[in-house]
Amino acid sequence: MIYPDHAANLDEWFPREASPETTRLGVVVGGSLSKGLVVKLDREQTIEELAVGRYVVVHGQNNMKFFCMITDIALNNTNPAIQNNPPDLSDPFLRDIYVGTAAFGTIHVTPMLSIEEGEPKPVKTIPSHFMPVYNATVKDVNEVFGSEDDHHFNVGTPLELEQTQINLDLKRLVERSVGVFGKSGTGKSFLTRMLIAGVISKGQAVSLIFDMHNDYGWEVQDERGPKAKGLKQLFSAKVTIITLDADSSRRRNAKFDFEVKLGFDEIEPEDIAMLRATMSLSDAMIDAAYTLRKRWGEGWIRRLLKDDPFDFDDVTENTNIGGGTYSALQRRLQRFERWDFLIEETVGDSVEQIIQLLERGQNVVLEFGRYGNELEAYILVANYLTRRIHRKYVEKVEKALGDEAHEPPQLLITIEEAHKFLDPAVAHQTIFGTIAREMRKYNVTLMIVDQRPSGIDEEVMSQIGTRVTALLDNERDINAVLTGINSANSLRDVLARLDTRQQAIIMGHAVPMPVVVKTRTYDQAFYDAVTRGDIPTVAVRDKLGNNSGRERRIR
Repeated sequence: MIYPDHAANLDEWFPREASPETTRLGVVVGGSLSKGLVVKLDREQTIEELAVGRYVVVHGQNNMKFFCMITDIALNNTNPAIQNNPPDLSDPFLRDIYVGTAAFGTIHVTPMLSIEEGEPKPVKTIPSHFMPVYNATVKDVNEVFGSEDDHHFNVGTPLELEQTQINLDLKRLVERSVGVFGKSGTGKSFLTRMLIAGVISKGQAVSLIFDMHNDYGWEVQDERGPKAKGLKQLFSAKVTIITLDADSSRRRNAKFDFEVKLGFDEIEPEDIAMLRATMSLSDAMIDAAYTLRKRWGEGWIRRLLKDDPFDFDDVTENTNIGGGTYSALQRRLQRFERWDFLIEETVGDSVEQIIQLLERGQNVVLEFGRYGNELEAYILVANYLTRRIHRKYVEKVEKALGDEAHEPPQLLITIEEAHKFLDPAVAHQTIFGTIAREMRKYNVTLMIVDQRPSGIDEEVMSQIGTRVTALLDNERDINAVLTGINSANSLRDVLARLDTRQQAIIMGHAVPMPVVVKTRTYDQAFYDAVTRGDIPTVAVRDKLGNNSGRERRIR
């Protein structure tokens, strides 16, 4: 019979088994701060239940804890002869003798942070020999990543610890440029859309998205099933869709607010120079573009394309442009005549109108429609708009003279195929390279989306504050992503072993330590979470005075 006054002591006399979260894994038996710790697993611990990327906690002395990541798993033994003459483990007695004693498992863990009195700090030392190692608990993770608030956004859960969540500091995320990397098919677009949705929902920045494949605006086809909502459907009052190809939008039943037309007279030689690689433009052709612009003025492209023999003779006789160079440049720029978004000349300032939208807190998605399949069109338009918007931002920030109330809002510009803009040969000359190096000097940062980070200039990569990386299996790409990251060698295997879907490692400015996450599912639950508090207001076109509700063009 159990007496009531003794019931409270049952747990002391008959302790319950620990939950998997708090089960002791083993003890520290070696290692160093630079190379990580070696942990000998307890004989009760099944090595097959462990995985690289999982978090563990080493309980040190004086209530200090070390938050660590598993970076490698190994089998070890006390006698190498066992490998040549393995014992017969069908005998339970022999199994009990050998397993966990003569033959045992080890894990290599990398200390990421030390936690003293609940406060995470950079790790500067290591625990002593034989300190116990446990699986990280929900409480341990929350001590490091905090809770979701006005500028922290839930991006997913740690591996095999789905009771908690990883919260990204969006304020720090947008302070510097962001990189979203991963091989084709790993869900970079969904990951990027999730991050932008978080930025919009928390109001940490306004976004200008150059939507190459129409993945962000109205809706996108999900390979796993039904179509997924775009940003416009989630934040109808906060997102404006503009398009280069109205016909494509109508065919896709994708709603848009404006159609963009650019004039030949607005294109500068600097815009042409960005097409050097994709259009095979030589240095002589680039120089010729500058000369023609100076000689003929704003209408230089249309005049070149008219192919007037008198112009050809005049240029070749009175400038340093050779006949071959003139004809070659002409042939390459004839490609522009196939793009319906380019017209003779424009009326009004499309850049100024986009800036007005951004200043009012509107997030702008520029859809390319069928032109997204033409890399030259994407590069030309993205460079054209970004150069002019950045110039306007510089003017506005300098005019504000440090008065934040008069500064334009923080702007996050999203570009895809980023290595085409940030190739080492041109990165130091392009506006995108300039923005990446400036960090937050003029309230403009980049979100670059790419499957080939090794093609991006090293100086630009070093300035990327936060790197969100899905699976990469190319050694050069892995090296590029890990450049400048502490514990890069230990993270290399973790990065190469991510699942192909819904897993990523986040490193850099927006997280206190590198973290492997199972990213949130982009579904109805996510829609409900990010739109909570998104109050519908009058449509943007009505704010601009277009009461008819018809689409109008920016010119």
